[in-house]
Amino acid sequence: MRVRAIPSHRKIVSPRALAAVIRRLHRRRRRVVFANGCFDLLHVGHVTLLERAKRLGDVLVVAVNSDRSVRAVKGPHRPVMSQRSRTRLLAALASVDYVTVFGAPTPAALIRRLQPDVLVKGADWSADEIVGRQVVAQRGGRVVRIPLINGYSTTKLLRRIKHLSLQ
Repeated sequence: MRVRAIPSHRKIVSPRALAAVIRRLHRRRRRVVFANGCFDLLHVGHVTLLERAKRLGDVLVVAVNSDRSVRAVKGPHRPVMSQRSRTRLLAALASVDYVTVFGAPTPAALIRRLQPDVLVKGADWSADEIVGRQVVAQRGGRVVRIPLINGYSTTKLLRRIKHLSLQ
């Protein structure tokens, strides 16, 4: 039997639509994993983190900072890629089930709305820095810090590109 892949554009949903999907998943006792970030230049560190996150539950939701939000958090020269490009790339990953965009500097309101079972961040975030940890813990969920792969970061990648362009 051949399994059809979900087209990537169908994985990109609004926060409102995603909340309804997650309510249905919870009724079916599916464990929802939530990860978020800018994902400005997708690299192997991101892919590895998302693959590990997917193993923690049944459905992986990735929330992406909007272009405006990235500028507010990272500065006026970011993002490098538009939110449309970033969401399409993430949605194309087999480990990712849903992608949504949030416009605030943090995903706090989105986490409250979605009520995920597992909240994932890279281990570069200390436990007390992880936004939404209390919401997830209050409903009996888990907060998981996933170790990063040395040498991979968007900031380092951008520095390398800039260095190469100056040569």
